[in-house]
Amino acid sequence: MTIPFYASAEQVMRDRSEFARKGIARGRSVVVLTYSGGVLFVAENLSTTLHKVSEIYDRIGFAAVGRYSEFENLRTAGVRLADLRGYSYDRRDVTGRWLANAYAQTLGSIFTEQQKPYEVEVCVAEVGESADQDELYRLTYDGSIQDEPDLVVMGGQADAISTALKESYRRGMELGEAIRTTVAALSSVSAANAQPLGAKQLEVAVLERARPRRAFRRIAGAALEELLTAPDARDEPGEAGPAAAEEPEGAAAKTEAAKGETAKGESGRSSTAKGGRGKGGTAKDGKGEDDSASG
Repeated sequence: MTIPFYASAEQVMRDRSEFARKGIARGRSVVVLTYSGGVLFVAENLSTTLHKVSEIYDRIGFAAVGRYSEFENLRTAGVRLADLRGYSYDRRDVTGRWLANAYAQTLGSIFTEQQKPYEVEVCVAEVGESADQDELYRLTYDGSIQDEPDLVVMGGQADAISTALKESYRRGMELGEAIRTTVAALSSVSAANAQPLGAKQLEVAVLERARPRRAFRRIAGAALEELLTAPDARDEPGEAGPAAAEEPEGAAAKTEAAKGETAKGESGRSSTAKGGRGKGGTAKDGKGEDDSASG
């Protein structure tokens, strides 16, 4: 009689965790952070059709790394669940915290009950009416959930990117500055770090606070390239300052020269006018003499 293979529950969970972490480590990184106008998603993604960042509901976004088929199943289930809850009750009942808890329960059940855990890491983000109401939730393969205040970094190089990003990130950044800061952090640890990541290597989207209902919007093409190459707003006054200081001097010189030319022209015209009046007076006097002679 053969003795069945035995492994303790602790060993089984340890093996599953190691398996899931290895799968996630092979994925390209995703960064989710808050900026002055809402929530920003930036993912290193060479595909234009297989998205890592998507919309879930009106003001809720979804980002994930790991095995695409598995987090796509989670995204689809989240969309259906949110739509059903919003239709059955009220759209305001669909919140980021509620959806994150639903994902946590699903991932936890899969991790403990299924033969293979999901090799995914997920972020659920919701943009609020103000910056203090923005919410970011990070979910791991075993169903653990964490509430992150400002930014979430996921993927195999999450620690290195998070360290690089925290050195330059600050709350309340404008959209262009936030995108350039995030791309710089991603490029610093990218496999192809010989040059910074370009627009074709990135997937960028935002949850805009100012949009009335559906806050999700993708940024791609020329709009993304413009944001990547535009200078920081705080650098513009310094660059434009010297030029602005030099222009008035040149303009003043030109103005003085123009005034001189105008003055010369006016004096010439004045002399000509005077001469004309003198001739007219002489003619008048001559006419008077003739009249006297005829009288």
